[in-house]
Amino acid sequence: MKLISLNVARPRLIVYQGKTINTGIFKEPVAGPVQLRTLNLDGDRQADLTVHGGPNKAVYGYPSEHYPFWHEELPGTTLSWGMFGENFTTTGLSEDELHIGDRFQIGSAIVMVRQPRMPCYKLAAKFQRDDMLERFLVSGRSGFYFSVEKEGSVAVDDDFQLLTRNEQGITIAEMNRLFARDRYNQQLLHKAIATAPMPEHWREYLSERLRRPATAN
Repeated sequence: MKLISLNVARPRLIVYQGKTINTGIFKEPVAGPVQLRTLNLDGDRQADLTVHGGPNKAVYGYPSEHYPFWHEELPGTTLSWGMFGENFTTTGLSEDELHIGDRFQIGSAIVMVRQPRMPCYKLAAKFQRDDMLERFLVSGRSGFYFSVEKEGSVAVDDDFQLLTRNEQGITIAEMNRLFARDRYNQQLLHKAIATAPMPEHWREYLSERLRRPATAN
């Protein structure tokens, strides 16, 4: 489990569907070491803090193993590391195996897995494709957000060292199922809500689903 690219960016203006958008999604690789702080990496900023950033979205990881899939899905598109707006391009970490609440040391920092990435229109703007949000969501290749439990420095080629595994917690892949394909799965809803490190706004949102009839699916 390794960090193979470390990517940061400051917000910039782009035009999509005739509108000017301010976005920090255009990440570029840097060698590091870079200081990882409670809210982000040095040199990295989010444009819209109402939906991006914050303690539970301090740093975004995306598996390098997903890139071949996207090369096939998006022929002719240049896909350099950081293309999906990730800060950490990783190897050896996957949505199927990561539980919300898993803790890792990376460099001298300690991070915790908190939630999957839910794509917004800025991903479509980055790729200049209206269908990108649906493609990303149904693919299950969401990546994962970390919170920073201990600030420290990180650099390319640092290993992710597992500190604790939250075995009873819901996995990122199971969360993706709830969002994309199996919205009213009672077992998964209960498992998600019982996962203590789950961000509170997600717990409230998923609790609402438990109160809806199964026929609403």
